[in-house]
Amino acid sequence: MAAAEPGPAAGGPPPRRGGIAIDLGPLRDGGGFRTVFTIRLVSLFAGGFRMVALPLQVYAMTGSSLLVASVGVVNGVASFAGTLLGGLLADRCDRRALVLAALAAEAVVVALFAANTYLPGGPLLGVIYLCATVNGVMGTVGLIAQQAMVPALVGRHRLAAAGALFAVTAQIGAVAAPALGGAAIAAWGLGPGYAATAVIVAGTAAASVLLPAARPGADASGASALRAVGEGLGFVVRDPVVRPLLLLGFAQVLFAAPLVLIPEFTDRVLHGGATAAGLLYTAPAAGALAASLTSGWTGRTRRAGVIVPAAVALCGVAVAALGASRGLVAAFAALVVLGCCQAVEEILRYALLQARTPDALLGRVNSAWLAQATVGGSLGAAALGVAAAAVGPALALLVGGGLCVAAVGAVAAAAPGLRRAAPPGVPGPARP
Repeated sequence: MAAAEPGPAAGGPPPRRGGIAIDLGPLRDGGGFRTVFTIRLVSLFAGGFRMVALPLQVYAMTGSSLLVASVGVVNGVASFAGTLLGGLLADRCDRRALVLAALAAEAVVVALFAANTYLPGGPLLGVIYLCATVNGVMGTVGLIAQQAMVPALVGRHRLAAAGALFAVTAQIGAVAAPALGGAAIAAWGLGPGYAATAVIVAGTAAASVLLPAARPGADASGASALRAVGEGLGFVVRDPVVRPLLLLGFAQVLFAAPLVLIPEFTDRVLHGGATAAGLLYTAPAAGALAASLTSGWTGRTRRAGVIVPAAVALCGVAVAALGASRGLVAAFAALVVLGCCQAVEEILRYALLQARTPDALLGRVNSAWLAQATVGGSLGAAALGVAAAAVGPALALLVGGGLCVAAVGAVAAAAPGLRRAAPPGVPGPARP
């Protein structure tokens, strides 16, 4: 891989001592990281526009919620395929080239969405399916390549800071991007909105040329694809830190991701309406944003390997507290705590996982990171839905929270190596 930029981003002084405000060092010190950060932020808002535009367009075309959902399913399956392909490519190819290719493909896809809107006979559903498939695959490939570039761009001692900055963009994007997308559609309509988004994405593709070349540390192109994938999975399974980190993330999204039950919980337990449900949906983002903006300590803690399982366990406690809530204030507070704990564990898990993984395997390990979140989230939503149908939403949340705590206990007990782990650059116990 090409050498990182000189100065702090290439392994200069560790993060400053003291203070809890988010560390902006990666943005100040590394032009390469600023470019990646900008690309990710713009991509979130472009995705937010599509998140609103596509369902509205498909429903207007078909009048079928089932067909609206089918577009999301196609995109989800394509995204999962992208995790399998993206990890392998990111460890075989120049990661900058993959980022550029993914952004160029996204610009073309959004331009096709725009052109499809203006077809004389009306938009074609087949074009939407095709574009959703390409965007799902290539978007995930580009995201994995971006994540694999970060350690060399910021220096491993600032991975927690980089993770916190990404967490802030994710939360801002989750709250603001759909709202801005809806406003853009109301002001301009679907076609002009797609066209403007395509131009913006094309601009980020051009900006990606400014990134440094980023070939993997050891080219895996000599191995067969199956062997290369097996090598990545073998590292995940054997490593005493990476394995429990991924298991903890899987447990969190499987048992402690309650948003799918918010409508039913609000109606049947809180006896509230759309306003109450909207408040509950915003609560986790508010908690996560607050935790991210006060995350300066995460790059200095010596106890990251202890804090991560504790934070995931608290996610389970927060979900159980939500299930026990009988008023809007208590439910809102439980979800704020959930978002806060999710952000803390995500930032520290990101830093530990990226630092622990050799550069030659970063693509495949980041692929496993995204896959566990995607698969766990889908399974968790389905399981909570089935449980709520059987025993009601409140008891389903109580059981889910309890299972999360139990799973964390089992993983932590079997992973002494994780308990000794600390972010790079922080004095602490020896590497397990």
